[in-house]
This record gives sequence, C-alpha cells and structure tokens, in this order.
Amino acid sequence: MQTRRDFLKLSALFTATAAMPLLQACQQRAAAQANAPLTIGYLPILDAAPLLVAHGKGLFRKNNIETVKPILFRSWASLVEAFLSGQVNVIHVLSPMSVWMRYGSRAPVRALMWNHTCGSALTVRPDINQIADLQGQTIAIPFWYSIHNVVVQQLLRQAGLKIVEKNPKAGEVRLTVMPPSDMVAALAAKQIAGFIVAEPFNALAEAKGVGKILRFSGDIWREHACCLTMMHDNDINTRPDWVQGVIDALVQAAEFAKHHRVETAELLAKQGINKYTPHDVAVLRNVLQPEPVQWAKYERNGAIRHADWQQKRIDFQPFPFQSYSELLIKLLKETHLAGVNTFLQDVQPEIASKELFDTRFVEKALQQHDLMKQFGLSSLQRSEQFEI
Repeated sequence: MQTRRDFLKLSALFTATAAMPLLQACQQRAAAQANAPLTIGYLPILDAAPLLVAHGKGLFRKNNIETVKPILFRSWASLVEAFLSGQVNVIHVLSPMSVWMRYGSRAPVRALMWNHTCGSALTVRPDINQIADLQGQTIAIPFWYSIHNVVVQQLLRQAGLKIVEKNPKAGEVRLTVMPPSDMVAALAAKQIAGFIVAEPFNALAEAKGVGKILRFSGDIWREHACCLTMMHDNDINTRPDWVQGVIDALVQAAEFAKHHRVETAELLAKQGINKYTPHDVAVLRNVLQPEPVQWAKYERNGAIRHADWQQKRIDFQPFPFQSYSELLIKLLKETHLAGVNTFLQDVQPEIASKELFDTRFVEKALQQHDLMKQFGLSSLQRSEQFEI
C-alpha cells in the first residue's frame, strides 16, 4: 500500500506549496462539473466499510445520489493526491492525517463523520509477552500521522521506553513506516517485532500463526475513531442537499455494518460480487464478529484489560465527538512525528475541532432517520477515556 517513495510524496502533498497545483486543478474540475457524480476513493481496509457498504447495498441510489463504482487505491499518497486534485470527491482518511491536510497543506476540506471506532491492534511475535520485551526492537506503523502512532507511543512511553527512528538500543523502540500489506510477512520473517495497524491485518497475522494481539487500541482509548469521511468545502457549500444525501447513505451503511456483521464481511471480501478488498471472508468475519471463546481468551491474556468497556473488535458510530478531536490534537503535539510538523504549534484543539468537522449533516441523518438508539447514542457529547 505504501513505499518510502509514497511516504515522501505524501509528506510533500501536505505542504501548502506542493498542494497548491492540486487544489487549483480541483477548483477547475469543480467549475467544469458542478454536479459531478459521487466518486469514492478508498484503501482496501475495514476503515472503508461504510463507503463500500453504501455502494454495495444500493444506499446511494436509495438516497438519489448518482455514483460510480468506488475506486481502489494502493497507497495513502495516491488516494490523497486524487482527492486534493478533485479526481475523487469523497475519501476516508486517518484522523490525524485530516489535521495535517487542513492545517499543513491548507486544503479547503472538512471531515463530516467517523467511519468506524476501534478496529486496530498492536500485534507482536509469539515470543513477545509484554511491552518491556519490545525494547531494542522495531515496531511498524502505517503512517506517522495515524491513530496507531499516537496510541503506541503513549503505550511505549508509559512503559519507560524511548521512541527512535533507527538503531534501537536497550530502553528504546524503533518505529518505522511500513505498508500494511507488508507487515504480516515482515513479522513472520522476524524483520520486525510487531506492528500496530487497522484490520484485517492483525487478524491475518493471527490466522497465519505468525503473530498475536498484545493490546487492542480501543482498549486504550475507548471507542476512538480511526478513519474519517472527508469532502471538499466547495461541495459542502454549493450543493448541501447532495452532501446530505451522501451522508444519509453512509450513516445508514454504518448502521447496517454494525448490525449485520457477517453479511458485511461477505460483501467486502474477495469472494463478494464486487471484490472490494483482497481479503478472505473468514478473516473479515473474525474481525467483525469474533467468536465468544476467542474474545474470552483476549481478556485472559491481557489483550483486553477494560472488559467493562464492553467494546467490539471493530464497531460503527458516525458522530464525530468534539472531545475526541480536542484530545487527538493534544496528543499529536506530544507525539514524535517525522518530517516538518511546525504547523501543529499554531493549531488550537478547541478551535480546530470545530473548524475541521462539519457535524450538521451527520446530526441530521441520525435524527431524521431515528438512528441515535441504533448506535447506542443518548447524547452528542461525551468524555474521553484514555487508560493504558
């Protein structure tokens, strides 16, 4: 999904200078195609589930939204480039990446809803039994601006371990960006001691017998978001009815995925009619609806330490809580991030959380379709729980 060249390219895209030609191209496309059909860009991970379910179940058509088949991208760099230039008008993106996109590249884009909650884990070699065993080792992350990087650094620091980018010594852990599709093989070859990434790669490592779950990210940050749905300001401002229809369909898709987990696995798998992802249905099912006996095992071995939180391995809830965004930006400021990140110094959590998200559409979708209870929501405010 992502090579070092992709990482460098993406880093360049998230600067105002490099993004400008793409944003100009986007403006030209918008002027020429004011009513362009919905064009989704996605990576083949479960983070994209609502986007793909909405297409596969005909929910866009049901909400009078003309669309083309979602376009699969192999790297974050190619996905973001296509979005900034207007080749696609809706994408899912890592939540910290959205902060970088809006404030680093100054792109006129906003997040409209969460795609899912939880859905990531720290997977390690079978001989690793505790965080302390990772000192002197290398852990792979999918990108510096990811919830995975934020969570794992908090976890490592709490254990007294220092973050480095090369040649880890005792008391240190090296973090390296690696394509998620390469992580399982790298773990099997013992090139890395572990990785933290979105599903289904953690489940795939388990299925192949080359890794085990040390901690679930959602067991550290309760019901955290991972990927967000992003749109251009131009679409939001000039055709709000269209945006509302898109979000209505996505919220309905999230509700479907939450309550029809086996069917969602079958829809997204390589065995499905649309072949949205290259993943086997059994692996996706193990993420979406793990067996109770397996879940009990996670509680016994410490992969789950907050059983009272009663979380799912992956879950779906679309409303973007402001408290999450504020804490995310605060934690980003504490996180080691490779490359130029001085823009974060001027990003104020309370202000950015409101600028980055436009919650009008998802709130209306929840209320007009009476879906609050379906997602277990009694309020649109909450307090964050981050406990290692």
